[in-house]
Amino acid sequence: MTAPEPAITDDALMAVLRAVARAVLERPSAARLPSDPAALVEEHTPLLLEAVERFPALRRRAAGHLTGAGDEARALAAVLLHPEDGVVRAGLGWIRRRDRAAQRAGREAERASRDAERAARRIDHLRDRLRTEQGRLEYARSDLREASERLAATREALAERAEQAEALALRLATERHRWTDRRALAAALLAVLERSPAGRGGTVPGEALGFLRDLVDPAPPPVAVTAELDLRVVPLGGDDHIGGSCVLVEAGGTRILVDAGLRPGDRAGPPRDIGRALDGPLDAVIVTHAHNDHCGYVPALVARRPGLRVLATPETAALMPVMWADTAKVLAARERGRARWGDGGDVLYGAPDVEAASRRREELPFGVPRRIGALTAELFPAGHILGAAGVVVRAGDRRVVVTGDISGFRQETVGGYAVPESARSADLLVLESTCCADDHDDRDLRAKELVRTVAEVHRGGGRVLVPAFALGRAQEVALTLRRHLPEVPVRVDGMAADLAAVFASLDPALRVFGGTAAVADRPAELDAFRTGVVISTSGMLTGGPAVQWAARILPEPGSALLISGYQDEESPGRALLDLAEKGGVFPLLDRGREITVPVRARVGVIRLSAHADRRGLLDIADEVAAREVMLVHGVPGRQRTFAETLRVHGGRPVATGPWRPDGTAGRK
Repeated sequence: MTAPEPAITDDALMAVLRAVARAVLERPSAARLPSDPAALVEEHTPLLLEAVERFPALRRRAAGHLTGAGDEARALAAVLLHPEDGVVRAGLGWIRRRDRAAQRAGREAERASRDAERAARRIDHLRDRLRTEQGRLEYARSDLREASERLAATREALAERAEQAEALALRLATERHRWTDRRALAAALLAVLERSPAGRGGTVPGEALGFLRDLVDPAPPPVAVTAELDLRVVPLGGDDHIGGSCVLVEAGGTRILVDAGLRPGDRAGPPRDIGRALDGPLDAVIVTHAHNDHCGYVPALVARRPGLRVLATPETAALMPVMWADTAKVLAARERGRARWGDGGDVLYGAPDVEAASRRREELPFGVPRRIGALTAELFPAGHILGAAGVVVRAGDRRVVVTGDISGFRQETVGGYAVPESARSADLLVLESTCCADDHDDRDLRAKELVRTVAEVHRGGGRVLVPAFALGRAQEVALTLRRHLPEVPVRVDGMAADLAAVFASLDPALRVFGGTAAVADRPAELDAFRTGVVISTSGMLTGGPAVQWAARILPEPGSALLISGYQDEESPGRALLDLAEKGGVFPLLDRGREITVPVRARVGVIRLSAHADRRGLLDIADEVAAREVMLVHGVPGRQRTFAETLRVHGGRPVATGPWRPDGTAGRK
């Protein structure tokens, strides 16, 4: 069994070697060596060890220099300075083996240090590569997100193009029907003749007009006295609220509706009391204009009454199918969304119902009486939007005037109302009251404010988003800019563009596109269109392309977003107006996912109402001078206040509800 080698400390060895160095320096031959024992040890340790091994006399002298050495040094000296050479060689063997082991350990440590340095450099290199690859991955993910967004936007744009193609196919099918169905052809021809100078001037034989009228509406049995007609007017919706407008007029066994609109909301509904109209026969619905809150329920109504006549001005008749097709699409999408959460239900109507309702349309020009059973209807210009009409319904000697939405000021797309003689001194005026508590600023001043804001942003290199209602407001803003700022590029997006094309087909003077104005090329222009104006649906930012544009434009400090119409309390547009006062970030719902954007752009309001204000409504009431006035399409508190104003001006307001000419309706 091999005995373990003694532990030799560096301090003990250095003490012995210093003693040896002193002994060496005593010799005359050491003159060339360092005179300092410590320096001699540091520079010539191998020489000193060799001398210890070879010269016993040196060992004896060195032992005399160990004074003050510690116990470990003395123990080591007892071996290295031993008189016997064998003992000394054994001690030196221990030291040399220790040194070789230390050298090996040093080499291994150096090797380990080099390996560690190489590993550290490798790790740093790998970390750099990892950061590079992570950056590339992030770029790839960003590119993928952008590509996915572009793909989704492109798919949406393609879907919109497909829907436009379907709408065109529907219009084509409807027009073909008009030229193949005997009654529809007669109604179209009668509308053209009644609108033409020849028809109004009497150059068209009365027999021909009479023949066409009999085809459209066969004469009812003769009525002997007015009292037997039993005229009755019943508001079925949109009376003490806005939305779902519908008025039932019945007399002499004939029952017609003036308007059949949708009630707004997450789940759009029919007029509140439409069931009362469907309790009995229904001969016709006269649509005052193509806004959904006045015409949006018509396809569902035709689905339940397939023989129902749908009468409207030529402009409204052209606009309604576009509105109906879009509504059917929106209704279906909302129900699909609810179905995913187990809350699906029946859709009010779909594309086949839109086609059926489109085929039931009859054009009725302004100022032309049209017989509907025991009643006669005549339309007159109501301003508001293109094609909007008021209605004079005659039952024998009794007359009811329903204004629909009405305005008296000139707009870019339409003039003001024109009350006909047939409406004056009517028995009842059913008057809208949307803005009965408001006094509007001069419209030209409001248009100039829009022009000034757009010009300022455009000069600064920014762009302006105008979320607008598809029918009326969008075209009004576009034509205002075309007239005042023809050099500013304008893009129209969403259903507003489809309706602008219909406007141009009805009247070339209302052509929106041309020059610097065009249909938005989405998704390409979402980022590429850098300066100008974008007019897009929806007006309340509840969906549609306006949301995609807002996501790009709101973060831009030099740009602007201008709200152009009424905003529901719960609408994103209302929330944006509230946020704009204090700044921050704004959530938008884009194609089913919520995105958050910082609001750095200017946010403002354009007040371009298309409704008569308090003074305008008083003027209408004065011009018609009806025996009694019923207020609809408004808010109860405001209606009560305006009823008192009417009374002060000599009017006779009656309660909003069922009415008969014998005075059975209550007073306001």
